Order: sequence, then structure tokens, then C-alpha cells
Amino acid sequence: MTEAKVRPAHWLQVDSLDIDAQGVARRPDGKVVFIDGALPGEWVRANVHRKKNNWEQASLIEVHEESAQRVRPRCPHFGLHEGACGGCKMQHLHVGAQVAIKQRVLEDNLWHLGKVRADTMLRAIEGPAWGYRWRARFSVRHVRKKGAVLVGFHERKSRYVADIRECHVVPPGVSDLLLPLRALIGSMDAIETCPQIELACGDEVTALVLRHLEPLGEGDLQKLRDFTLRHPRVQWWLQPKGPDTAHAMEGDARQLSYSLPEFGITMPFRPTDFTQVNPHINRVLVERAVRLLDAQRHERVIDWFCGLGNFTLPLATRAGSVLGIEGSEALVARSRENYHLNQGNASLAPTDFVARNLFEMTTQQLVEDGCADRWLVDPPREGAFALAKALADLHQNPALRGDTWRPPRRIVYVSCNPATLARDAGLLVHQAGYRCTAAGVVNMFPHTAHVESMAVFEKENAA
Repeated sequence: MTEAKVRPAHWLQVDSLDIDAQGVARRPDGKVVFIDGALPGEWVRANVHRKKNNWEQASLIEVHEESAQRVRPRCPHFGLHEGACGGCKMQHLHVGAQVAIKQRVLEDNLWHLGKVRADTMLRAIEGPAWGYRWRARFSVRHVRKKGAVLVGFHERKSRYVADIRECHVVPPGVSDLLLPLRALIGSMDAIETCPQIELACGDEVTALVLRHLEPLGEGDLQKLRDFTLRHPRVQWWLQPKGPDTAHAMEGDARQLSYSLPEFGITMPFRPTDFTQVNPHINRVLVERAVRLLDAQRHERVIDWFCGLGNFTLPLATRAGSVLGIEGSEALVARSRENYHLNQGNASLAPTDFVARNLFEMTTQQLVEDGCADRWLVDPPREGAFALAKALADLHQNPALRGDTWRPPRRIVYVSCNPATLARDAGLLVHQAGYRCTAAGVVNMFPHTAHVESMAVFEKENAA
């Protein structure tokens, strides 16, 4: 008989990870301890720096029994030490384990918040773990004490900019620009008034949006032009105020775009537009969403929160007609432009775009927008509560529907927040007459705690 292992009382056993990638342990009295840097299955020693009645916050001091899933971080700037880069939270965990934990987060949220269990858990969508991040926002600071300009993400739990010289989650060509960008800003007259550089990679162009608080002099503008000569893929954009003021430097007419080759679609965009961070995963995500929706050539589809048409245009290659709905007239106009641009490259069904306040959706507006056989829903982090609530109200009050309106038979919901997905799923399943037939995660952001997911809902009774 094997003797039980005796461990010191101050050691903590980590049971799980929370949504912020902190290890979760419990003291003998049941008090929860969140430990930054600890992994499930480990026995650790931790330093508590915040105490509440029911929980404590702590930092990892020492690992006594290490998880088999702990790996050596690839980036030298990742860690728990002071000054460590805060761009990633999970580089110390094997990427396969990261996906499994995110899947558990999705399942737990669906059940605990929405009381919903999917009939089938979809295989996770995964892709490259490194060099995937084609969008980023780098802070820029002139640090007089260091005699240097820093360009990068913030330090962990700090407002200071991390002193990084390489980054492995952005494309290698972008990582190679970090030190040249530091030297560039350090040489400019505007060294104190350029707080941010926003990155947006297209298939052919890498856009860098320089936020500048004061007008740039001709000397600084020439330095930006010279930088482009040394790095031909770079396209400088200047942003004097809000995102709408961003514009490409005079004389650079190259177009920023990404492709969805499965559907023959090219999507032009501005570097300040919302587009998916990870183009490799986005292509697989769009393909799966379109396949799961399974629209037929005689059917009408509504794409709620359509953005620039990332799902709308691919859906138009499969459905009979599509309506894209977004909250901004300006964004709707851009979506319409993208539709007309692609008509010559792909066989697109009749498609229209309209603007609605989707956070104040009513049953009346839902009926006026007309019935559709299938819906694609892709909301921001706030979710689609008003839309789900209006659909539930129409289910419970058939008289509000009129003579011709009917609910969609299938809904594919793409989410960037498992909590709001779970909330809306609860409405759809328990109040709107749907069944959650499938759900799964999309590892859009490896090495971070961000959980992207999708779920499929089928109408229980089409009447």
C-alpha cells in the first residue's frame, strides 16, 4: 500500500483556470484563491496580495509539483515578473490545453448562465499558434529615464509600456519592425506627441496608423516616407483625432484587403475598421458558419451585425437572397460597396443592407424586416439580447407576428463573449422555442484568455 504524500499546509492545489487564465485553488475552509501563473493540477506556493470575504488574489511564488501541460514560453518578454509584457496570458500552457480550457469555459457558461446544453460539441477551430495576430494596438512612450522610446503592449497589470524587442504573436515581419519603429519615433520632432501605432495587416499591405496629437512637420513626414522606402510593405496612415480622421499618407494609393478564397471574395477595409484579428481562423470560421447555416438557393437569410460583409457576402454565394443589418449608415454604405466590388468575382444573390439600432430591437421592427429562413448573428461583446428578446416575445405572442411572418428555422450565432452568448441562448431555448443543436470554440486568440465561439439553434416547431 502506497503512503499518502504529505504536503506542507501552505501549499495550494490548483483545480482549474478561470476566464482570466488565473489558477483557481481552494483553502481547507473553502475560500477560493485566484493565482496568477498557476496551472490546473499543480501544487504551488503563492503570495496573497488582495483579500475579500470569499476569495483571495495571489501571485505565483513557486511550483512544487508541475503540470504536464506547462511549457516554456516562446517569447522572452512573457512572464510574471515586473515589466513582463501583458499581451499574452497563457504562453506557459500547451496550446492544446488552452483550447480544452476554453471549451470548458463555453460549456460552463452555457449551463450555469443559460441552463443550456448543446446536443453536440463541435470540434474546436484551431490554426497557427504564432504569427497569427494581424491586428494590434501598440502603445508608444518616450521614457526619459531609459533614454529610449518604447513601442509595444502594456506591462502586466500596469499602465506602463513593456520594453519589448520582439513579439511572436504578430507576423515575423511586424516583429522585425519593433526596433526600427522605436528608432524612427526617437528621431522625430514629435517624439512626445505620438502615443499609439495601430497595426492592420492585409494580404499585400501592412498598414501602420500613427496617432499624433499635434500636426506633423515636413521633416517628420519625410522620415515616415523614408521608413516606407526601407520597408516597402508598410503603408503609413495618419490619425490626428478620432478613428474617422485616419487617412493614408498622400501618394500611397495601395488598398488594404483580405480574401475569402473559398467563396471568391475580396474584402477591402480601413485599418481602423473592425475586422477579425486572425485571418487564418476567420477563413475557417466563415466556411463553417456558412456550412452550418446550410442556406439553399430558394431561401432568404438575414445577417445581423453584418459589419463590412464578412459573412454576408459568402452567404450571398449560397442563398437566394440576403439582408445585412448593421447599426451604422456609414458601415452599411461600406458593406454595399464591398458587395458591388465582388459581383464580378463571385455569383452573388440579390443582397441589401440596412441600418438598425440592434440594441433597441422591437417585435414590430423584427416583423417589418420580414421573415427569413435562416439567421446569422455576429454581435459585439454585449451580445444580441434585444434581438433574442424580440424573437422570444413573438414566439410567446403569435398575434404580434401578423399573417405572414414566421421565425427562422435555423440560427448560427457567432460570439466573442461566452457569457452573453449563454444569456441569449437561454432566451432562445427557454422562451423562443429553439434547441441548441451544436456549440464549440474558435481559438481566434491563442495564448490569451479570450474565448470566441459559435452555436447553432434549430426551431423546435416551425409553426
